[in-house]
Amino acid sequence: MTRAGFNALDEELKTLKSVERPAVIRAIAEAREHGDLSENAEYHSAREKQSFIEGRIAQLEAMLSLADVIDPTRLSGSVKFGATVTLIDEDTEEEKTYQIVGEAEADIERGLLNIKSPLARALIGKDEGDSVEVRTPGGDRSYEIVSVRFV
Repeated sequence: MTRAGFNALDEELKTLKSVERPAVIRAIAEAREHGDLSENAEYHSAREKQSFIEGRIAQLEAMLSLADVIDPTRLSGSVKFGATVTLIDEDTEEEKTYQIVGEAEADIERGLLNIKSPLARALIGKDEGDSVEVRTPGGDRSYEIVSVRFV
């Protein structure tokens, strides 16, 4: 995972532990004061939220404890994890830029491409100027690699 991805997950973990967890504990305590728990929707909702928060905390702690943080600025050469790749769609001439990142930090809307995605798998090992064919859910696509940077 990249340093930025690690920091984002670590920040989410801190927020869950210091803000969300205490808030849901307060909500459960307030709901208990309302009496009969078997028909108390606020109580059940708060317990459900607590379960989600505790699950996410456990998930984040596991991910962060096993994380191998890669500094892309120390890499060079062909496309690999951490590379920022600019592509041109050979059919539409549309230019797109993606950074290849780990599954936990992927967000296609922000240009963070999951390393396990079909596009990333097709790009790995390629160089500037290469063309790649990608089978996507929307059909086959062809891209030309305009640049490969490690920032």
